[in-house]
Amino acid sequence: MSGDKEVTYALDFRAGRQIRRGSRIAACHELPPHGEADCSSIPRIARLMALAIRFEGLLREETIRDYAELARLGRVTRARITQIMKLLDLASDIQEQILFLPLIKGLNERTLRPLVSRIDWREQRRMFQKICKR
Repeated sequence: MSGDKEVTYALDFRAGRQIRRGSRIAACHELPPHGEADCSSIPRIARLMALAIRFEGLLREETIRDYAELARLGRVTRARITQIMKLLDLASDIQEQILFLPLIKGLNERTLRPLVSRIDWREQRRMFQKICKR
């Protein structure tokens, strides 16, 4: 088997932008059951966390060579890819909470940057609790 394979991915970094009703994903066409949120209510930080996890998998599988290739495919800067990927430096339980938390005002990638710079997970947890209590 030859090592010369070309893989093409279509990435959409417009998660925070509004989309027209007619262009929503098929699963979003139906009205949600009573009491449940619709597809557009997933917090942006949860989407970014999931994206970082997916990118990490692509890098480990060597489907994507490096951050620069991710940036080119996503039409963003390498710095932005680095910011997103730094979310993986959070404690694993914080990552899980981010994926499943409801929308919390003020919780975004920028407010998590001070946490990401901390090595001590206990300190990260304390800081995250303060952000969530605001």
